[in-house]
Amino acid sequence: MNTRKEQLVAIDRLLTIMDELREQCPWDKKQTLESLRHLTIEETYELADAILANDLNEIKKELGDLLLHIAFYAKIGSESNTFDIGDVATSISEKLIHRHPHIYGDVHVENEEDVKRNWEQLKLKEKGNTSLLQGVPNSLPAMVKANRIQEKVSAVGFDWEHPEQVWEKVQEELQEFNDEIKVADKKKMEAEFGDVLFSMVNYARLLGINPENALERTNIKFKKRFEYLEANTMKKGIQLTDLSLEEMDVYWEESKKFD
Repeated sequence: MNTRKEQLVAIDRLLTIMDELREQCPWDKKQTLESLRHLTIEETYELADAILANDLNEIKKELGDLLLHIAFYAKIGSESNTFDIGDVATSISEKLIHRHPHIYGDVHVENEEDVKRNWEQLKLKEKGNTSLLQGVPNSLPAMVKANRIQEKVSAVGFDWEHPEQVWEKVQEELQEFNDEIKVADKKKMEAEFGDVLFSMVNYARLLGINPENALERTNIKFKKRFEYLEANTMKKGIQLTDLSLEEMDVYWEESKKFD
């Protein structure tokens, strides 16, 4: 592992390279805060993939890509004398100190829940928001957003006491969804299905399960199994469309051995 001095030297080298690229590279010269935005989102998802795969070497690389983006945004900010990398680091350092009064002040906390509650209250005061939920970005994917909404309201005590209570709510929402299926009103079906998903996210959260990670792992598992099915039928010169569902299921069951 690098020493703190070596780490600072490495960061300084990155900032120097960023200065040179911004001055000399035709592509880097043209970039703006807006043009980098979608690339940053893409890099964030690539980091998320590496974390789910528990690929530490890939995590290191993806963190490097994100660090480059931070340096890039800071460089653009410095060109208009708005902010630079020092301002960025100072801003987050001051925020961390302010939001951890139990470490840097005289506030006493009993547990993690107290820390989260204090964090949300301080955040409200800092931003002048009138609602806890104003801090949830509108552009978050729906499942991530549902989880964050529930975490935030839980931090002020608006939460179920036991997972069993939420499971009862899930059953209730499933019944309501089933009732609307019988009526066949698409709009009401969609609304009730949304309630089912929201309650399932709530149940997962109370069980200590991250619903986004859980669903993504299932996506990955399904993809691997289906690719196994495709590859093994292809070896035999068989088209998937020529197989019955029962025949496909034989390969599907075989694929489970490689999960």
